[in-house]
Amino acid sequence: MDKQYKTVLKHAVAELEEKKSRFIASAMPVSSEEEALSFINEIKTKNWDATHNVYSYYIGGSSTIQRFSDDGEPSGTAGLPILEVIKRMEVRDLVVVVTRYFGGTLLGAAGLVRAYGKSASLAIEEAEIITKKLCVEVNIVVEYDLFGKTQNMLISKDYIIKDIIYEQDVEIIVLVGEEELENLIKLVNEATNARCIIEPGNKSYISLDAQGKLIV
Repeated sequence: MDKQYKTVLKHAVAELEEKKSRFIASAMPVSSEEEALSFINEIKTKNWDATHNVYSYYIGGSSTIQRFSDDGEPSGTAGLPILEVIKRMEVRDLVVVVTRYFGGTLLGAAGLVRAYGKSASLAIEEAEIITKKLCVEVNIVVEYDLFGKTQNMLISKDYIIKDIIYEQDVEIIVLVGEEELENLIKLVNEATNARCIIEPGNKSYISLDAQGKLIV
C-alpha cells in the first residue's frame, strides 16, 4: 500500500469555450474501473446530443489502470491530453469526461489538445486535490493530570487528534503515519513519564486538504 497519494475530493464540472465550441469537463473520484465506466456512461447518457464525449481515467494501487478514448476526435488530440494532465497534476483514482459541442469552426490538432487539456485541468482543480495518507490509529490513555501536557505536546508536533474521550481516564485517539509511530510512542512516554497506555490499532487512509488538515 502506498504511504500517500493525491486524488480529488468531489465531483466537479468546469466549462471552456474555444471558437464557439463548448468543452464541459466533469471530474469524479472513483475507486475502480467499474465506477469509472459507470460515470462515463452516465455523462454520455446525459449529454447524448454532444458531438464528442471524450474521457480518461487513472486508477492506482497494486495494479495501475489507465484508459482513454478520443470518441471520434483525431487520434491523440483528446483523450491522451486529458490523461497527460492527470499525470502532470499527480492525481489518481479519478475519471475525467470532457463533452464537446461543436461550434462550427475547426480547431486543428494543437487547438484540440489545448482545449481538452485545459478544460480537464480546470475540472480537476474545481474537484479539489487532496492527499490520502496511510495512517495508524493510536489510542493513548492518560490520567487527567497528564492530559493537558500530553495534548499540548501532540498539538505542538502537529499530530492529528481524531477524538478525545473523557471517562475514568482520558483516551486520545491519534492518527499517525506508520513511519512516525515509533517517535510518537517515544514522545508520549517522555511527556507522561511512561504513565500511559499506548495501543496502535488499524491502518487506513485519511483525507488531508491542501493545508494538511484532516477532512472528516
